[in-house]
Amino acid sequence: MEKIKNIIFDYGNVIFAIDFIRTQNALSQLGIPNVNEFFAHKGHNQLFDDFETGSISPAQFRDGIRKAANQMQLTDQQIDDAWNSLLLGVSGNNHDVLLEVKQKYRTFLLSNNNKIHFDWIIAYLQKDFGFDNYNDFFERAYFSQDTSMRKPNVEIFEMVIKENNLIPEETLFIDDSPQHIEGAKKAGLHTLLMDVHPEKLRDFLVHHALL
Repeated sequence: MEKIKNIIFDYGNVIFAIDFIRTQNALSQLGIPNVNEFFAHKGHNQLFDDFETGSISPAQFRDGIRKAANQMQLTDQQIDDAWNSLLLGVSGNNHDVLLEVKQKYRTFLLSNNNKIHFDWIIAYLQKDFGFDNYNDFFERAYFSQDTSMRKPNVEIFEMVIKENNLIPEETLFIDDSPQHIEGAKKAGLHTLLMDVHPEKLRDFLVHHALL
């Protein structure tokens, strides 16, 4: 891609492996019925959107899970463990890949996230890699819970473009969710759908002539 000067990366299942089925199973075990409608890759209950935009607190999110499960006795730890079962970890040598990409492009992270997941990820990065943020890997990292916006809404893409003086025609967005890709297209960005496991990130970038 000759004209690309900037790359915006999604996090989950692009850099960091996640597993929706694990969390569906865990939520089902908490007592939530119709879990495929309640929480899935392509759609979910409004509770998750509210949490990812910081509209509700972790305590309010947990109460929402208790109500959905009709199990008011569930502990915070039980809910957090079920919710965090989604998170597997950074795949392969993806941190090295990100540093390699950063040598060639301006790079950014744009992730739909939430306080419970974010705290788990930071603790994991500290324990396994010895750092507690992504300052070395991206020019700037954006997390939805800090912006009051989330993908696929076009406004969050427009914010990243404006704050970093990006030219959309020179900017590529990579995500594993088709609905997020559509939101990025509305903002005028080039897009690629990540269709391989995140451990293949470098191969994916090479295949698309980005490395």
